[in-house]
Amino acid sequence: MELNGLRVSRETQERLQHFAALFQKWAKTINLVAPSTLDDLWNRHIADSSQVFQIHPKPVIWADLGSGGGFPGVITAIFLAELQDGWVHLVESNHKKAAFLRTALRETNARGSVHSTRIEDAHAEIGRCGAISARALADLDGLLGYSADWMLGQKDCRGFFHKGRDYLREIDKARGRWEFDLLEHSSAVEQESVILEISNLRRLV
Repeated sequence: MELNGLRVSRETQERLQHFAALFQKWAKTINLVAPSTLDDLWNRHIADSSQVFQIHPKPVIWADLGSGGGFPGVITAIFLAELQDGWVHLVESNHKKAAFLRTALRETNARGSVHSTRIEDAHAEIGRCGAISARALADLDGLLGYSADWMLGQKDCRGFFHKGRDYLREIDKARGRWEFDLLEHSSAVEQESVILEISNLRRLV
């Protein structure tokens, strides 16, 4: 199996397939993603989310903010299972979605745990981490605010944020409050979309 042009092992493929089946089952009763995107689950959500790990394929500790239906947090945790190292802390305050995430992690033997708490309170539970991810959560300025407790003063912590075609406006707005180093990774799945890699975050105001 290939995702975004890269080979995926049989074990990881089986985990992803099991996750997809679980997702479809739970999505019938819980609004995990926009219903209009369910028919394109593999490309729109699973392949898209897998890009985060493909960009940063290291066994680090992740904080996945606003994990929702598990994108990209559960997908990253599934890839880490093959490395037998690293961990994903999934932060999701909605208790029904948190229950789904716990089930998905358990049944796929993925390397992650769920924190059913507000993002603002999550740092106290999680502590230091090496990477932060978020997808369809907030604009870049808001994401940097959520990530600041982890990233400020910690040079080895990086943020990986999915963004759509309006990302340049979000970058300009964020630079009014923050200084940061930026790498733009073009999406292999969604035209005009990117994954923004943020490091060396500093607060301006």
